Amino acid sequence: MDVNDDAVADTPAGEFSPAEHVAIDEQLKSEDADTMELHKLGYAQELRRGMGGFSNFAISFSIISILTGGITTYYLGMDAGGPIVITTGWFIVGAFTLLVGMGMAEICSAYPTAGGLYYWSARLATKNKAAWSWATGWFNLVGQVAVTASIDYGMAVYVGFILSLYDSGFHSTVRWVLVIYAIILALHGLLNSFRVKLVGFLADVSVWWHIGGTLIIVVALFAIPSHHQSASFLFSHQNLTGWTGPFAGVYAFAIGLLLAQYTLTGYDASAHMTEETHVAARSGPNGIVRAIYVSIIAGFILNLSMTLAIQGGQKEYEALALNGSTAGGQLFVDAISGQGGKLLVVISVIAMFFCGLASVTANSRMIYAFSRDGAIPGHKLWHRLHPKTRSPVNAVWLAVGVAFLLGVPSLYQVGGYSVAFFAIVSIGTVGLYVAYGIPIFLRLRAGSAFKPGPWSLGRWSKLVGTVACIWVVIITLLFFAPAFWPWNTAADFNWAGPVFVAIMAAVLIWWLASAHKWFKGPKVQGSDEELAEIELELKQLQQPF
Repeated sequence: MDVNDDAVADTPAGEFSPAEHVAIDEQLKSEDADTMELHKLGYAQELRRGMGGFSNFAISFSIISILTGGITTYYLGMDAGGPIVITTGWFIVGAFTLLVGMGMAEICSAYPTAGGLYYWSARLATKNKAAWSWATGWFNLVGQVAVTASIDYGMAVYVGFILSLYDSGFHSTVRWVLVIYAIILALHGLLNSFRVKLVGFLADVSVWWHIGGTLIIVVALFAIPSHHQSASFLFSHQNLTGWTGPFAGVYAFAIGLLLAQYTLTGYDASAHMTEETHVAARSGPNGIVRAIYVSIIAGFILNLSMTLAIQGGQKEYEALALNGSTAGGQLFVDAISGQGGKLLVVISVIAMFFCGLASVTANSRMIYAFSRDGAIPGHKLWHRLHPKTRSPVNAVWLAVGVAFLLGVPSLYQVGGYSVAFFAIVSIGTVGLYVAYGIPIFLRLRAGSAFKPGPWSLGRWSKLVGTVACIWVVIITLLFFAPAFWPWNTAADFNWAGPVFVAIMAAVLIWWLASAHKWFKGPKVQGSDEELAEIELELKQLQQPF
């Protein structure tokens, strides 16, 4: 039963059973406690708190989306490291990612607010609080926009791939992909313009679609193909990167880890949704950690079934890898002929749609919160809520618009889609993980001054945080490292590093030239009485929708 205070106010008491009255009372108590906690952090309850713990987990699980990242970047594991990195590498990355998530979860429990990472940094820093908050917020924002772009652009490529499967006369070009990309973004913007309950419902559906879809794909790939690779194939090594020398194999394996690392990202969404989640101090941290470990298990099983279903020998393996981002889809079609293989691709594409939807949701909440504290140009516009839905509709469309702009260079870069996509993937992942690492680092420096919430690591906090920070440094270097050799054309170069450095240099210059004068970190909206007035005004403006 899902009850909100509007329904309680409008419904005669006689329509509820005693058990339902108890449920209503418990929900109201939790909402009051969440609101009081938010007041302590300095904010009014502006967003509608309409999510349960499962929906909070579902948002992060949907953004991680093993059927998105695990399929659109499957080719990278094939090229760099091969089957051994696709299988065993998944657990290596998964273990370290879980430590990063646990470090974040502990902080989220203490500060359950939509600002998430940049708010945490401001609270945890002992000096230069505003500077730490500014840097974390912009790393987070750039990472989220880039991840949204990579998800929806990857889906657009796969939609073009499906169209070519069903219509041999259709040729998917970068122009077609950009048009499809714009349509997908528009749909995600539209759905996110409604009440958060719709987004929460779709996130719940997404969880079961991902689990059910993965199960169907795994069973089909194990049961239907007439040929499967041997178990020893899972531990074989491939190096199609062009790098040679005594350490080329180790280097290729390290680069191949990016398949899992790109997939296992975006779980900060649970933190950004805490102002819309009941019992946020527990539900937010649980959502982060649960989304990671469930994805690790399901992703490994998916990778196992896909790798064993690769058809043919070395020649066919290399030909499949040359398909780039659509290699995962082509694997389905090669392994299962006829409509079966196409169906698996369709299942994956629908999962990608859910993934992109959740990413826009989290991105818009980050924009809303950062604008609430005046850090984004035009912040008054992006902080504004729709009076009917109490959703940050303007922030939603800003997220969608900027993500579209990131896809435009794919029309002009040498090498087309692969160059733009890999750069966006790298920028998104590095941006997010640096933003993850900063508050964990600051929490380590804070020591006993940090007061944990109900979700705490206890005596393990220092060890977990230290390893998590080291891992963030390692993967940042890997994502900026050149994946392929030689650099015969611009398409062979990893543009992620230069582009990311240029973006963040602009943010730094902005801080030094202007922002340090007016951005003082997260703002307190007022006293308890003033916060209550803000909430009352919002309820009075709210209309049935």
